[in-house]
Amino acid sequence: QVQLVESGGGLVRAGGSLRLSCAASGSIFSINAMGWYRQAPGKQRELVATITGGGNTNHADSVHGRFTISRDSAKNTVYLQMSSLNPEDTGVYYCNADIVSAWFSTGHSYWGRGTQVTVSS
Repeated sequence: QVQLVESGGGLVRAGGSLRLSCAASGSIFSINAMGWYRQAPGKQRELVATITGGGNTNHADSVHGRFTISRDSAKNTVYLQMSSLNPEDTGVYYCNADIVSAWFSTGHSYWGRGTQVTVSS
């Protein structure tokens, strides 16, 4: 079994910052790409940022220059540093990871339960 657990969400004023963390645990042989997605009320889940196993990153245009994704492979953890937050960033933020559970397995996509981020104006 594999678990992804997010933390670091909360309530912040516009212009503020938050740092999200997501730790993977369980039966893990290796982790390929990891990423953050978010879902605002009444909207579809959208990509925020991804990072490959080699450290290559991709950020959505809406967060480019304000958010930064990073990872600590030794800790099986991915981070999302969020700055200059605005009310449009409000939503539930989900962690996703492509995890290989054994040397003979292929990757499987796992999701965390999400952490709420609320930005007040």
